[in-house]
Amino acid sequence: MAEVAVSRRQFLRGDVRGARVPLRPPWAVDEPDFLRRCTRCDDCARACPAQVIRRGSGGYPEVAFDRGPCTFCGDCAAVCKAGAFREVRDARLGAFAHRAAITGVCLAASGVVCRTCGDHCDAQAIRFRLAVGGRSHPLVDAARCNGCGACVGACPAEAVRVQVPMLAEAVA
Repeated sequence: MAEVAVSRRQFLRGDVRGARVPLRPPWAVDEPDFLRRCTRCDDCARACPAQVIRRGSGGYPEVAFDRGPCTFCGDCAAVCKAGAFREVRDARLGAFAHRAAITGVCLAASGVVCRTCGDHCDAQAIRFRLAVGGRSHPLVDAARCNGCGACVGACPAEAVRVQVPMLAEAVA
């Protein structure tokens, strides 16, 4: 298992394993570098036309997919003068390492037919596997998922999370 650097803030909040890493805007550098470089100026949040970047814990920017999906426009990275973002080469390649994960509160687990997350997934990363009894359960194809978050706000049960892949496997 890879060693995870835990910030003082994470440690004091009881996250001694570093499992609760906030979702940073697309193209953000690795978390320790991001925290060192980010000046908390809010330029990235103001530049976001989708308004999915908000001021989070400690004043650092976080992505809030309940506001809508990321469009990968690159405006957040373009306005950062502090170097907290990697260079944007292709709007959708390498923006996020994050992927969607379906949690146990999914309506399908209760026998309710719902395909809302898949209907909102332009990348077609959410498929449905037919199960006994005629119910279908959502499956996320991590290779197709771009981490845009369109499925998060669409889910009526708030069962979809976008998170670091290592953590997504633990939730599934």
